[in-house]
Amino acid sequence: MESQPELFARHYAEAGLVGKSVVYWGKAGRRSAARSAMAEAAAQLQKGLDQLALLPDTPERRRHELELRSSQGAVFVSVKGQAAPETGQAYARAHELWEQLGSPSAFLHIPYGQSAYHINRGEFNLAQRLAEGLLRVSRQRSDSAGLVLGHYSAGRNLMFIGRFASSRWHLEKALALYYTRPDRSLVLEAAFPPDLSAKGVLGFVLLCLGYPDQALAQTTAAVAGARRPAHPPSLAAGLGFDARRLSFLGDDAALRERADELVAVTTEQGFPFWSAQATVFRGWVKVKDGEVTEGILLLRAGSTALRATGMEAWTPHPFALLAEAYEIAGEFEESLAWLDRALRVIETTGISWLAAELNRRKGQLLLRQGNNDAAEELYGKALCIAREQEAKMWELRAAMSIARLRRDRGRRADARDLLAPVYGWFTEGFDTKDLKDAKALLDDLS
Repeated sequence: MESQPELFARHYAEAGLVGKSVVYWGKAGRRSAARSAMAEAAAQLQKGLDQLALLPDTPERRRHELELRSSQGAVFVSVKGQAAPETGQAYARAHELWEQLGSPSAFLHIPYGQSAYHINRGEFNLAQRLAEGLLRVSRQRSDSAGLVLGHYSAGRNLMFIGRFASSRWHLEKALALYYTRPDRSLVLEAAFPPDLSAKGVLGFVLLCLGYPDQALAQTTAAVAGARRPAHPPSLAAGLGFDARRLSFLGDDAALRERADELVAVTTEQGFPFWSAQATVFRGWVKVKDGEVTEGILLLRAGSTALRATGMEAWTPHPFALLAEAYEIAGEFEESLAWLDRALRVIETTGISWLAAELNRRKGQLLLRQGNNDAAEELYGKALCIAREQEAKMWELRAAMSIARLRRDRGRRADARDLLAPVYGWFTEGFDTKDLKDAKALLDDLS
């Protein structure tokens, strides 16, 4: 009965013992999910829900549906994607049942999952309201597991709107709580182990804040943690975060390795969101290798697949990569169109984590077209956004762009005075391309 619950679920159904069939389909689905057999888990949980529909509406029936819907939501994160309509519907129904049954603490992962759904669709206010509610309830109940999920949710959400320092605080709080009182049941309930998810997001946040070495340590730990024991959904997520970090740092060899492994994991498992991301990273690697036409085709295919999952929060990144690829190809109008498309996503959703870089890159493109004044204005806007977000890496890039422009106009002292204090702030990452370029530019200005 423990090793083959699906067999007993079928027998109970055929015997007309609907209640027992529901219980065993639920056990089968959760067992498959624990083995990372997500498509199988989704099918088994749906069979449980189909059987449940035959029962009258009672509190016990609602409790069973709550269990099945919450498990279904976590499974759909992998099978359909975090922002897929099916994922949202499963969590919305689970949340409705959760409230009807008095918001039991055993299901605090439901508002967590619903928050993830909304933030990935670019709906920050809804996502953050759920995260804050989860934190409030968990504090009232002194529920450590709920606090882990709440702090992680808040940290992830704040990262997407560019509040990197606040994001870091919540993510580090989630990790501290997790390792003080680890709750291994969160692995299944939360779709991904929250400690690995927090490390992946924290790695990217630290990069933006100007700590590239600490960022490397966090993303490396997330990937290593997902390998032992093997947990394919977490491995895909960890590889994706690390690949994104590498794409910003310009480490093409390491990015190629990560992209290839991400392709292998998603091909085997069929995770639509991470499969789309893998296609994007493969496309960017092709572009950097000089195969620009093929790379653009992959970037476009990955971007289309990404949006097909309902994803909005990460889409500015592949759009920015497409813009850079078209710029490399000499198609400046097409490049500008993709940058504007990425900026529209930010304008409509408020998902502004890449806002400074997009404005800087647009300024860079306009400068190549001879529009110096517009370029300078956009560089200045990028610098202001980066400073407001405390994003030192984006600030350094914006300062370098302005410094080069001032140098070329004969304002070398102004250029040096702007760049020197920004570069001087950094205490690590001096072997990264950004800091090497900044040092070379400062030496030239001196």
